[in-house]
Formats: sequence, C-alpha cells, structure tokens
Amino acid sequence: MSGHSKWHSIKHKKGALDAKRGKLFTKLIKEISVAARTGGGDLNGNARLRKAVSDAKGANMPNDTIDRAIRRGTGEEGGVHYEEVTYEGYGPGGVALMVATMTDNRNRTVAEIRHLFSKNGGNMGESGSVGWMFEKKGYLVVPKAAKAEDELFDLAIDAGADDLRDDEDNFEIITSPENFEAVLNALKTAGVEPQVAEVEMVPQNYIKLEGQDARQMLKLMEALEDHDDVQKVSANFDISEADMAAA
Repeated sequence: MSGHSKWHSIKHKKGALDAKRGKLFTKLIKEISVAARTGGGDLNGNARLRKAVSDAKGANMPNDTIDRAIRRGTGEEGGVHYEEVTYEGYGPGGVALMVATMTDNRNRTVAEIRHLFSKNGGNMGESGSVGWMFEKKGYLVVPKAAKAEDELFDLAIDAGADDLRDDEDNFEIITSPENFEAVLNALKTAGVEPQVAEVEMVPQNYIKLEGQDARQMLKLMEALEDHDDVQKVSANFDISEADMAAA
C-alpha cells in the first residue's frame, strides 16, 4: 500500500484537519485568492477556483469569507499578496519531498521550512533535485466499501481517468490534471464521495520505511503540514500499517 494513500487516510481518520479549523480556513483562503488572481474570479471559467471554493464550502466556510477571498485575488479588495513557492528536499531514508507553499515573505518561509527539515531528520535540496520523481496528477482515494472494483473502474475510465489501483483498504484513481474535474464529477454523480480529491504531485515510485525512519518521516510530514505557509506536501514513502498506526 502506498504511503501516499496511507498518509491521506490517517489524516482523514484522525480528523487532523477538522481539529485545526482555523488553520484549514487560512490555507483555503490563500488557495482561493491565488486561484482567483491567476485564473480570474469567474468560477465557470476557472477550474482551480471551482475546486478551491468547493473545498471551502465542504469545510463550512461562510460564503462572505469565500467572496472576500475571491475579491482579494482579483484585486477588487485589498489584502496580502501571496506567491507560490515549491521547496524540495529529502526525509529519513532518502525519501523525496515536494513542499508547496503560499507565502508573503519568501525569506522567512524558506528559513522556517529548512529548519523543519533539519529538525526532523531531513534536509532541503536544490530546486529540481527531486521534482523529476513526481508527476502532477489528479489523485482520488475511494474507500473499497463505496463501490465494487469493476464498477468503479468502468466509471472512472469512462470519465477520463488514467488508472485505478487497488491499495488494500482503498482504491486510488489517477487522472491527468485536465480530466480530474470530470472524473470527480462522475464519481459524485454516481454517489461515490472520495476521501481525497486533489490535483497534486504524485510519486512515480516509493521507498519502504520501517521503525525509527518511519516514525521520523511521519513527524516531518506533520511538522511541514502544520506550517501556516504550507499548502500541500508530497512524499514517496511507503510505511507498514503497524508503523502508521503507532504514529
């Protein structure tokens, strides 16, 4: 089972994001603002903004907060200007990490991210040092109880998905970024609600971690994702259920 799916699943089960509603709102507001700035404030013509607004509504964000974030992005309302910066590095056991951030102070953020790497058994790398190990993909995780594999496969492939993988407790659906929204909509129309539905950097292969390296890797992931400027962390680790449960 891939660490990619496992990490998403453990966060889902622990309700880690729900327990930090204020932090989640901050990350969602940043994504809405940047999506509106880069692609315009019209939801019909901006798939990234549609996804960001959908996520915000799913987290019960008030509509006026969403509208203000869009207006800040389009320049109709004043506010902080965020830039997108992705950092690359290595974790315990040589695991590769991609850390996507949105920041209003690049110097502060890079110093803090570097500190989190070094404090938790990793080190930052140069730009491009690990990016070649990942591909930007639509990534959806569906619990096995949601639908039979053959039905889910046909549904996903017909909607434009590239692949469906059996991942023990879940199915992983991989799409191109362009087909992500169509696949997500097809699943929801069929009554299937994915645990995870993101366009993100998906590893091409995985490194198996055990024991201390596994525990240290999870601490690094938690520390990075807890940082206010970090939007997403992708890493190519694979960890046993026992080590994951002990985290």
